[in-house]
Amino acid sequence: MEFINESYINTLLENPKLNDPELQLELIEKARAAKGLSLEESAALLNISSPDLLETLFLTAREVKETIYGNRLVLFAPLYITNLCINNCLYCAFRRDNKELIRKTLTVDEVREETEFLVRQGHKRILLVAGEHPKKSSMEFIGEAISTIYDVHINGGNIRRVNINTAPLTIENFKTLKSFGIGTYQCFQETYHYKTYMHMHPDGPKRDYAWRLYAMDRALQAGIDDIGIGALFGLTDYKFETLALLNHAFNLDEKFGVGPHTISIPRLEPAFNAPVSHKPPFAVDDLSFKKLIAVIRLAVPYTGIILSTRERAELRRELFRLGVSQISAGSRTSPGAYKESQESIEEYEMEQFQLGDHRTLDEVVKDCCELGYMPSFCTACYRSSRTGDRFMELAKSGNIGKLCTPNALATFKEYVIDYASDETKKTAEKFLEREVAGLDGTLKTKTEKMIQRVNGGERDVFF
Repeated sequence: MEFINESYINTLLENPKLNDPELQLELIEKARAAKGLSLEESAALLNISSPDLLETLFLTAREVKETIYGNRLVLFAPLYITNLCINNCLYCAFRRDNKELIRKTLTVDEVREETEFLVRQGHKRILLVAGEHPKKSSMEFIGEAISTIYDVHINGGNIRRVNINTAPLTIENFKTLKSFGIGTYQCFQETYHYKTYMHMHPDGPKRDYAWRLYAMDRALQAGIDDIGIGALFGLTDYKFETLALLNHAFNLDEKFGVGPHTISIPRLEPAFNAPVSHKPPFAVDDLSFKKLIAVIRLAVPYTGIILSTRERAELRRELFRLGVSQISAGSRTSPGAYKESQESIEEYEMEQFQLGDHRTLDEVVKDCCELGYMPSFCTACYRSSRTGDRFMELAKSGNIGKLCTPNALATFKEYVIDYASDETKKTAEKFLEREVAGLDGTLKTKTEKMIQRVNGGERDVFF
């Protein structure tokens, strides 16, 4: 298990000294500086039980997130290209032994059709997702799919960055993946608890704990700058999982000078014919979920915390305030589901897990504006060499916002002109006016010029 020291993590969780409210308050104040926390300090904050201290924790997480990323929420959608898989994960509908799941692998033409649907909705980022299969999710097919996605252009709209969530690869295959022009490479450990991991993955290549754990090391060694880690909360104790996840982030930062560009925090949701999904072994209640998100934000303030549509809309609104910086919207979790009927029984029998938020991108955008969050479709960093250690330097110093704000506003203006419904457009225009008016000096001038260019018909305006 190498750097995931279960004994040490358990010692922290059992240490009564870390339950001291005075210590916990002191650590929250320390975290306000947005310089991060140690594993021991994070353990202390996970032990907070006082309602007043929890509220302070939540407010501080929001403050730290806004110090670095402002009020921006980056939007994206997943695109599943195959649900065939040779693994047998007990929590996933795609598992090999699920004989009732309708299996589908998209053709190149179907990848194009799905992409066209997403482009017409206004999306600019896609997370390409594939089950693990030697033929159906080969490097060759993934490369073809990425090329097809990038080739789709409709009236000035296109997907400008494809992020990837696939099985762990060799260094050579990671080099090939990088050559496709990807953004962030994602791979979740699912659970860092070794005994639980082995139980949940009874066979298949995914059973190799260490191979998965060191996937990010190989990706970084292969030259992929931005990586994303995550855990599936509900398989084991959430406090253990959070500390192990942070341990992984710290280890990568220490070894490579590059921590995770993103951390995903999915909770276990019901999945078709998945044995453990309907009754999570360690179900995480909403309050504990809020706490772990806030602690992750304070421990690794530079990272982008991703919230999926697994969660219901009402809860997602609350979680935006706790440090979340990237969200999926208008998502579907089965191959071909964007083009096909979105309410069909068949779709449920093809999807990876059940969704909690079924709203369209347009509805989510309007809601974000009304809540005071700026929907961002920006992909500028990937194309301006602000990746890897360069991005980390900007994020850790709190300077990333000086670049992100104008780019976010310009891409949001583009969305409003080209895709927003009339009702959303009214709300968004007022929101944009307030945001620009609140800027100062050169930043305001720069932003106004970029928006003028978008108003004049230019697209993909960024710096």
